[in-house]
Amino acid sequence: MSAKTSYRQAASDVELLTGMKVSAKSQERIVNRIPIAAPEVDSEVNEVALDGGMVRLATPKGAPSEWKQYKAVRLNAKGAGMAWFQDNSALVSWLHQLSFISLFYCLGDGHPGIWSLFAQLQVPQLSEEILDWFHLMENLHKVGGSLKRLQQAEALLWRGQVDKTLALFASVKTEAAGRFQGYLQTHRSRIPNYEYYQLEGLPIGSGSVESWIKQIDERIQVTGARWKPERVPQILALRCAYLNGDLDSFSLVEV
Repeated sequence: MSAKTSYRQAASDVELLTGMKVSAKSQERIVNRIPIAAPEVDSEVNEVALDGGMVRLATPKGAPSEWKQYKAVRLNAKGAGMAWFQDNSALVSWLHQLSFISLFYCLGDGHPGIWSLFAQLQVPQLSEEILDWFHLMENLHKVGGSLKRLQQAEALLWRGQVDKTLALFASVKTEAAGRFQGYLQTHRSRIPNYEYYQLEGLPIGSGSVESWIKQIDERIQVTGARWKPERVPQILALRCAYLNGDLDSFSLVEV
């Protein structure tokens, strides 16, 4: 119950279903006593999607809210996932334990921290980095201006034609256009022929991990939730275990 909703609501649900009273504080103590490991993955990995979510931290009374980022990973589109709070080394270590196919795909948005983590992945198999198509389009349309030009750019990028897209914006001197050209230069090696990839059934987006983060946030961002930093890793692990269907593998600790 605590993996699905707030501790207060979990206490109410447990009493309703079992007739047993287990307070919200006891629910929290139980959760924090259970060792929850990252999921074990037996199947070979062909796709790794990585993104960041946000968690609201507890602050002193009267102080403004503080939000910090956590990182989440999803494997093989709709496969296993996990999340870590301010522990990139643990994330990379978990990835190193996986078994990858000879050529696997790394997917993410344009945030440099995502690609920095992928760069730390040292495995003998080959990997290909792919910029999320929808994030690419989001940045394209931030340029604004001529609708015809934007449509032409979208068609070119759909086929991975970065140089022709850059030429299309060469005469546009706005700040937004300059930022987009820099963005394309930064990620040009991550922009494939999306049309071909889609036809071949290859991944072109990181929507799987974005969906994973939304499901995590349904628990950690319940109304009024504020977390002590030391409690965040455990609630992330619990929520991911629930989403992975792994809760039955953990032994409960007596209150």
